[in-house]
Amino acid sequence: MKKILAMVLALTMVLSLAACGGSTTETQSTTEAAPVQTTAAPAEIPEVTLTMWGSEEDQVLLRTMADAFIADNAGEAKITIELGAVSEADAKDQVLNDIEQGPDVFAFAHDQIASLVNAGALMAIPEEMGKSDIIARNVDSSVEAATVSGELYAFPMTADNGYFMYYDKSVFTEEDLASWDTMLAAAEKAGRKITMDLGNAWYTYGFFASEGLGLTVTMNEDGSNSCNWACDNGVAVCEAIMNIAKHPAFLNTSDTNFAGLVQDGTICAGINGAWNSAAVSEAWGENYGACKLPTITINGEQVQMGAFSGYKMVGVNAYSDQLVWSMKLANYITNEENQALRFQERKLGPSNIVVGESEEVKADPALTALAAQMPYCTAQNVGGNFWSPVQTLGGILAEGNPDGIDLLELLTDCVEGVEAPIA
Repeated sequence: MKKILAMVLALTMVLSLAACGGSTTETQSTTEAAPVQTTAAPAEIPEVTLTMWGSEEDQVLLRTMADAFIADNAGEAKITIELGAVSEADAKDQVLNDIEQGPDVFAFAHDQIASLVNAGALMAIPEEMGKSDIIARNVDSSVEAATVSGELYAFPMTADNGYFMYYDKSVFTEEDLASWDTMLAAAEKAGRKITMDLGNAWYTYGFFASEGLGLTVTMNEDGSNSCNWACDNGVAVCEAIMNIAKHPAFLNTSDTNFAGLVQDGTICAGINGAWNSAAVSEAWGENYGACKLPTITINGEQVQMGAFSGYKMVGVNAYSDQLVWSMKLANYITNEENQALRFQERKLGPSNIVVGESEEVKADPALTALAAQMPYCTAQNVGGNFWSPVQTLGGILAEGNPDGIDLLELLTDCVEGVEAPIA
């Protein structure tokens, strides 16, 4: 409540200064002397220092945006913006380590929003700071992801935090792209590999989220999870993953190695995200292709793979000493112009409706593939205990379950970890 009042008071002061600054008054003497015009002394321009965190890859782009923001507001304040390199994936942990000493403005992955709000780290966006415009200019799903208990707590920045299949057009026909079976056969014939990071729970989830299996994992109100994977369909998914992993044309490798494997010609396809589109396009040129995820053979039938979908947000620290200016900066770096710039410079998919409808965005293979996969995606909304157990499970399956543990037992242990109470 104190923070909300502080922000309202700060906003009132800013509006008052804008209304009063630079005004002129005329005074008429009681005699017939000529009127004397006086000009009020200009209000002293305040000094404002802001700290903004974003990913390492975004530092150059954020500097450009920050400098433009400073120039645009030079008449209102002398602004200094200090940048920090913190990935969206790590933002929550870094901010919550010491909220009061944290950044004024920071980017984060949308699945962190509940924890940030519960910890009191995010300031809700009031109508006075453009709430209605933010809602109107961004796709509904991104606004929903930025909303907690009816309050808008973040500025949507991107809508591309998902994954799909990259492929080399010289290796695959359109028919080959339909299933893992046909893709692996084509890759083997070409003497190349298809890759993904099976030890990464984010990707492993896509197999269990395959259409029609009824396998779910959801976050409860207290941040714990509910998961129903320990069942016959879950076992069938494990078997399907191991069948892919043992294929001679499959290569399980860390996500960080993806771009290098594309560039050195080792792989001809792989599951990854839009952040590597520039590297893939450069390596494969006119043979660069991207499509939705293939089907997977489960219980003898072809089943469409699912995936996590996600958004990246910009939030304002509720403990910022410059709440109004922090709101203005967050709003600025996520506006239409800067989402277009973010796509042009980094090929990141916009949440902004106008930018998303542009011909340039629609022609982008990675974002087109992401859009094709979206009907089979689930918004990433899981508690922290999801990641480690599923990572362990994926790693075991990628190695072919070398200890021969009963698959239902493996799943039961995984689910037990996923559903563990929050400490």
